[in-house]
Amino acid sequence: MGALAVFGISNDALNLAVKLLLLVLIAIWLALVFWTYADAQRRVEDPMLVACAAAASFFFPFVGAIVYTIIRPPEYLDDVRERELEIAAAEARLSQVEQLSCPSCGSEIEKTFLRCPSCAAKLKEPCTSCGRPLDPRWALCPYCEAEVPGAVQPSAERARRRGGRRAAPAARTAAAERAPASARQASRPARSARSAPAQARQSGSDGGSSEPASTSEQPTVRRTRPDTA
Repeated sequence: MGALAVFGISNDALNLAVKLLLLVLIAIWLALVFWTYADAQRRVEDPMLVACAAAASFFFPFVGAIVYTIIRPPEYLDDVRERELEIAAAEARLSQVEQLSCPSCGSEIEKTFLRCPSCAAKLKEPCTSCGRPLDPRWALCPYCEAEVPGAVQPSAERARRRGGRRAAPAARTAAAERAPASARQASRPARSARSAPAQARQSGSDGGSSEPASTSEQPTVRRTRPDTA
């Protein structure tokens, strides 16, 4: 039984080539349907629109996928959410900078307030020269260049920090030098305790050898007999 002719082609080689081409086109069509559905899920939030895009790609091969590629949203849903979160965080930071709160009553205040209008709590000190509010960390007024009385100068603060950093290695060196001296002092009693028994034995041996010498040195008494003549 001969092979079925495709498009009226009776040649076996051409018939096989046409069949392979149709198989490749069907595979590309199904791949485009899947790609359209997956991409629509990442870009479109409405499930109905996602189903419509997939159906158009399925029932209108190649054309439906091309139309979807043209009219699809330019951004993914994750990118949109991330941008919205960044905008919200930036707005929150901006509102915190512009709208401060009083540490005593919590009411809204501005950066230029010297006292809270609600509880009359003192917020900042005015400059003695121009009268503008000063930050407690400032060493001089940035508006009139007047020095703030009682503020710590940056040079003095840096010198104090450097002095503290230099004093720390010196203290560690002194502690390291004191440690061997204390160890030597602690070892001296131990040495004296070990040498005490040896001195006692030596003194005992010296005492035992001196006793015979003392007995030998005792004076001898000679008795003389009287003459009988």
